[in-house]
Amino acid sequence: MPRLLLPLSLLSVLSIGAIFGFFYAWVCSTMWGLDQTDPRVAITAMQAMNASVRNPVFFPAFFLTPALLAVTCVLAAKQDKTRSASLFAASAALYGLGAFLVTALVNVPLNDALAQIDARIDRHTADEIWQAYSPRWQIWNTVRTIASGGALLLAGLALHSLKPETT
Repeated sequence: MPRLLLPLSLLSVLSIGAIFGFFYAWVCSTMWGLDQTDPRVAITAMQAMNASVRNPVFFPAFFLTPALLAVTCVLAAKQDKTRSASLFAASAALYGLGAFLVTALVNVPLNDALAQIDARIDRHTADEIWQAYSPRWQIWNTVRTIASGGALLLAGLALHSLKPETT
């Protein structure tokens, strides 16, 4: 069991890093690019991206990260690695509340509502829809990016605190 802590810790950091990178990419490029295009194109593209993200590559990073962090926390606690256990627990909580829950309660409902739009509408109507959608979606995406970035930092600190003390 002691030999599992380091690999699980590394996997936890990798997993939260993957989801942080996913959210971060939307912040610094994807949405800004969509905001610069015809709103009908933006709506169609966002609909396609939202539909495509439900896949077996995205699933482990998004859905398994909180469980992986929690398991790593428990394993660290069982090995009396209290600081690491606390940091992994904080990482799991921050990701769970600030990214996972925000996604489920805000971003997914916004995406589901956008999915119902027929993008073959006139440009003015599409622009109104996109302007109602994009800024709100981006604010909440920034929240989940910051939360998952903070969770990554906490998981990295937890991994670092596993380092044995040298005298």
